[in-house]
This record gives sequence, C-alpha cells and structure tokens, in this order.
Amino acid sequence: MAYQVTARKWRPQKFNEVVGQEHITETLKNSLRKNRIAHAYIFTGPRGVGKTTTARILAKALNCLNPVDYEPCNKCQMCKAINEMQSMDIIEIDAATNRGIDEVRTLRESVKYAPTLGKYKVYIIDEVHMLTTESFNAFLKTLEEPPSHTIFIFATTDIHKVPPTIISRCQRFDFRRLQVDTIKDQLKKIAEEEKIKINDKALTIIAKKADGAMRDAQSYFDQVIAFCGEEVDSNTVSQILNLIDEETYFKISDAITSKNFQTVFDTINTIYQNGWDFTDFLEGLIEHFRNIMTVVLTNKTTHIECAEIYKPKYLQSSREFSKGDLLRILNFLSKAQQELKFSNNQKLKIEIILSHLIGLEKSATISEIISAIESGNTSFMDEEPIKKKSVDRVAEPKPFQSKITTQKISSTTPEESKGVKTSYFTKSIPPSSANKTNIDEIVAKWRSFVEDISKEKAFLLAPIFSKVYPVEIEDNKLFLDNLEPGFLETISLNQDYLEKKSMNIFGKKLRFLEKKQEKVNPRQNFIAKTDNSSLSDPFEKIIIEELGGREIS
Repeated sequence: MAYQVTARKWRPQKFNEVVGQEHITETLKNSLRKNRIAHAYIFTGPRGVGKTTTARILAKALNCLNPVDYEPCNKCQMCKAINEMQSMDIIEIDAATNRGIDEVRTLRESVKYAPTLGKYKVYIIDEVHMLTTESFNAFLKTLEEPPSHTIFIFATTDIHKVPPTIISRCQRFDFRRLQVDTIKDQLKKIAEEEKIKINDKALTIIAKKADGAMRDAQSYFDQVIAFCGEEVDSNTVSQILNLIDEETYFKISDAITSKNFQTVFDTINTIYQNGWDFTDFLEGLIEHFRNIMTVVLTNKTTHIECAEIYKPKYLQSSREFSKGDLLRILNFLSKAQQELKFSNNQKLKIEIILSHLIGLEKSATISEIISAIESGNTSFMDEEPIKKKSVDRVAEPKPFQSKITTQKISSTTPEESKGVKTSYFTKSIPPSSANKTNIDEIVAKWRSFVEDISKEKAFLLAPIFSKVYPVEIEDNKLFLDNLEPGFLETISLNQDYLEKKSMNIFGKKLRFLEKKQEKVNPRQNFIAKTDNSSLSDPFEKIIIEELGGREIS
C-alpha cells in the first residue's frame, strides 16, 4: 500500500475517536439516538480541529446499515463506499472553487432526487464562506425547506463571512482550539502504534508549534520523523521547526534575579546566529513570565502548557518573583512588543529591552513597607539605600521659627517694643515629640489615604501614590520619597484635591513635596555662610533665613 501521511492515516472514523470536541460529538450522537436530526448543520472553528472529519462521520452514521451505539460500523457497504469516496449519496463540494450562482442552481436541481442506496442524501460544503452573495441568496429557500431525505452540512473557518440568514437556518456547532495536552496524548498514541521513540519534551514542542490544530501537529510529526527516523531527539525537533528552546527563557529570568547583564548579549547572539525571529522570542518571553505568574498566583503548574521537565523549574522561579514584580515585567514587555514591531534595528532594540528588564529593581508594596517599619523588621529590604530611607524617616525634626504675631504693641515704649519683637522672632521652639507623633500617625493612616486616592483617581494619582511613601513632616509640609520624574508636577496640579483628602484622612491640610536632598545647594551655602547674628530687624532675618533672601550692601 502506498504511503499515507499521518493526518490521513489516523483520521477519526467514529465519533469517539474525535479528540477535544466531545461537546459536539456527544450532542450529535444524542440527536441520532432521539431521532432529532436537523436538516442543516454548520460547523465552525479554527483549521485542523475536525470539522470536515466530523461531517463525514455524521454522514456515515446517518446512512450506516448496522450502526453500533449510533456510531458507524465502518464495515457495511455504505460505510465502505463513504470511506472510499465512492458513494453517490454523500456529495462533498469545495465552495472555494464552486462559488458561483450557476453551481448553486445545479445543486438545487440535484436536491430533488432521492438517495440511491442510503437513507439520506448528505451535502458537505467545505469553506462555505467563499460562496458569493448571489449564491447565498439563491440557496436560501432550498436551505430552509429541503426535501426530507436531504441534509446539508457546512464547514467554515470564517463564520463572520456567512450571512446571518444562512446561519439562522442551521444548527451551529463551534469547534474548539485543541489544548497542548490533548495534542500530545494523540501524538503519543500514534508514536506508540508506529513504533516511534519520542520524549515528552519533543511532543510538547510539536504540540505548541501546532497552535491548537491537530492536522498541523500531525504534519509536523511527519516532518520530524522524516528527519530523525524512529528515534526523535528534542533538540533536533527545535532545530527542524526553528523554535526557541525553553531553556533560553529561563536564562533570562535567572539573569533578572542575579542582575547578570552578560546574559543579554549571549542570548541575543544565540538568537541571531540561529536565525530566530526576535518578535517570536519576545512573544515566547511574555508567555514564560505569564507561566511564572500563573504558578505564583495558583501555587500549581496544572494551568501552564509546558513539558513535564520544566514544571519543577517554574515552581522554583515562582519563589524568586513577587506578584507586583511580575505585573511590572509583563506590562513592560507588552509595551516593548509593540515598539519592536516598528523598530528598524530589532537586534539593538531587543538588547535595550532586555537590559532594561534586568535592570528593574524589586518592588515592595506600601503595606509591606509600613508593616515592616512598624514591626522593626527590614530584612526584606536587601539594598542599603532602602534601609537608609527607613532611618531618615523617623529622624528628629529640626527646630522651626514661629510665625509673625498679630498682637498690637503700640502701648509699649520703643525700647520695650524692640525688645519684645526681637525676643519673639529669634526664639526657637525646642524639639518636641509632636512632629514625630504626626509622622507616625500619617504612616499608620497612609494605606487608607492611598486606597481612597486609588478609588477616586485611579488613572491619575494612583500610580504615583502606590510607589511613594512619607519620610518626614514639617508643619504642613509632608516630604515624600521615591518620587520619579514628572510625579511632583502631577501632584502640584492636584494640590487642592490632595489637601482636601489629607484633611479628611489626617485631619490636617498637607502640601506634598519631594524629600529633602542631603546635598546643600549653592543658595543654601550662601545663607549658611552669611552671619545673620548682627541683624537687628527680625523681618530681615525671616526673609534671609526662611525665604532665601540675601543682604545687598
């Protein structure tokens, strides 16, 4: 017997042999069991998932002389004739080449005649969406009221191109994209029957390459067997199908945790030399981090599509990343994927993308920071700058000068008046625990403050206040740390809203400013060097010390 490709040799011949479409095959068997047979069916779904195959099985089941549990026996005269494409009662039409109105008129004429041997005359019209508008219109009346012995079965991959008037006259069945595990199980069964030695990793590569289509998977399987023979190696499969190995993605995720930038250039060089597509690589990297996030959120590997040998690695990687980190990474890669499509130099662009990715620092939520500070546990803060921030935040506040009094002093003598004013304005209030208490209260209520802002200003202020945190307060000025460029400008534009919100939460209107820098600017140096002790006028001292003025001789 001449060689047959796997897709034809292993084409299902019964309903129970169709994999991944049980919701359809069981419905069709029940309709046969209860004799509730429709006059028209339309099968829709992706390519290679069993639409035409199921149509042929249904045609055999309708005309089989000795059905077994409403399955075709494949042994009687009718079943053999249908399997060999020799039955005159089963007419298969390719709508792509018979799409005109003349062909439809011929079909309408042939519908009148009774079947020759079987019980039903079945018309299987493949790619029905290719028919012209005129053909569909000419077909409407026949489709709505065909002879009792005629059944139409339509198959299409583009259901949206079929007029609603046609769909409404048919029973619609939507075929699903097959899962990786379903394809792997079927290929494994075929390999065992064909005496082919192939491991789980190689089967996974083929199944993922097929993208849900069993026919594609069987074609790739034939291609691999033709090259490897009876023993298939997973590395060879990757080379034949030009796929990026999963290990490459694990190298990137490991490089992020170890901050190894050398991995970027080694990986890009490997991709470039193998001729892999950079867009496919980035798409696979997104899927890789999606798998890690799935394991982090579910603590299980049952929801990821990968070879069994990689599932322990995903469990290990899930311990290295937090939910927040993975969301940041996936968001960054999704944006980078769009930028890569329009890049003139994809190699350079992907190097920049991966370098940025590895350079991302680990994040901590506001609640984690507050809880750690309140408990005195800063072990999760690995980097020294972060530890320093927690120390600076609880430092003793600096003494401040009191404001100008509105008290009238006209009743005193000039000397007394001068003495009173000088004493009042130069007096410093000693440090107290008031400011420290205020910052502690603010830290305790900060989470509620951020949650309220996130509800009311989700897109404007929530991304800012989910990252920053308070470190110091002076009077009505609250200094924030971790402010990125552009944050302070957005805060200033929404100052009125923030003052009202801070009044509601903290009981005090606050102005939000950037944390004081340790380095003193030149203007402050000038003020520090100026000897203000000789100034007798307290107003001059306020202007120089608090407002940054200077004396002009």
